[in-house]
Amino acid sequence: MPSELTLRGAAALIALIGLGVAIYITIADSGGGHPLCVAGGSGCQTVANSSYSHLFGVNVAVFGIAGYLGLLGAAFVPGDAGRFAGLLFALVGFGFSAYLTYLELFVIDAICQWCVASAALMTVMLGINAVRAFGYTGTEIRAGAQPASSAGA
Repeated sequence: MPSELTLRGAAALIALIGLGVAIYITIADSGGGHPLCVAGGSGCQTVANSSYSHLFGVNVAVFGIAGYLGLLGAAFVPGDAGRFAGLLFALVGFGFSAYLTYLELFVIDAICQWCVASAALMTVMLGINAVRAFGYTGTEIRAGAQPASSAGA
């Protein structure tokens, strides 16, 4: 199992990448446009123009920015507080991403590649934060700390 420091570093890196994706979507929307589909097609435009791209008048990518900032912050908080904050942010982000992906597939009938990228990143974040939370809860904070169950193994 990776050390907690490795998990925290991976979580910070993935959060930064997710933050970049969410900021790009937000900037594209704020200019009155839509994110450009990297592989071509009009899925990003269709999703961006749907009524589901905004919640309470705010682009859903702004909520993504907030979520990724929370995940980034949690990666820098040592101990159980950081572990459970990361898990909570990742669970909420994963659930919201799953809901938005459902809407893309079954309601909007279009796929935004940037949204899929964000959902994939949030899935990875859930895995990293779950391993961190369940593997290290209650352990002392040290650079190479391993969970108690693997000590001496």
